[in-house]
Amino acid sequence: MRFLLKGLPGHPLHPPLTDATIGIYTFATAAAVLSRLGVSDHNMATAWWLALVTGLVVSAPTALAGFVDWLDISTGTPLWRTATIHLSVMLTATIVFAITAGAGHADYVDGAIGGASLILTLVGFGLLTIGGWLGGAIVFVHGMRVLSLVDEPAAQAVSPMPHPEKEEAEGS
Repeated sequence: MRFLLKGLPGHPLHPPLTDATIGIYTFATAAAVLSRLGVSDHNMATAWWLALVTGLVVSAPTALAGFVDWLDISTGTPLWRTATIHLSVMLTATIVFAITAGAGHADYVDGAIGGASLILTLVGFGLLTIGGWLGGAIVFVHGMRVLSLVDEPAAQAVSPMPHPEKEEAEGS
C-alpha cells in the first residue's frame, strides 16, 4: 500500500502533485495582481481566493507524499539537508497561504484584493518559488527517485514495472 503514497519506481507521486499545487498558487498570485491592477477586479478577487483554498486542499496530499519520501532519506546527508530545507520552506509557504486565505476572506466577499492580501500572496509565492527550486535540486542534483535507464525502450520507460515477457526472453 506504500506505493499509493510514494508512486511507482521511476514515477514518484510527489512531483506531479507539486506541479498541480504550484500551478494553483501561481494562478492565485496572478489573479491577485490582476485584481489589484483593476483587471476585472471582482472576478479576479473571487478567482484568487478560490484558488488559494483549492491550493490548500491540494497541498495536503502533496505534503504527505513528500513527507513519506523524506522519511526514506538517510539523516545528516546532503540530500537530507536539502530536503529538510525544502520541506520547511514549503510548509512555511503553505502557512502563509493559509493565513492569506483566512485574512483575505473579506477581500473575497468585497470583490477587491487589499494591499495586505496582495503582499501576503506575493510572500507566499516567493517562498513557493524558493521551495520549488530546492525541490528541483533534490531531483536534478541529488538524483532522488530517479532511475537512470537511458537505453530503456520507450514502452517500458513509461511504466518501469516488471515485464514477464522480457524476463522470459532473458531466461531462455
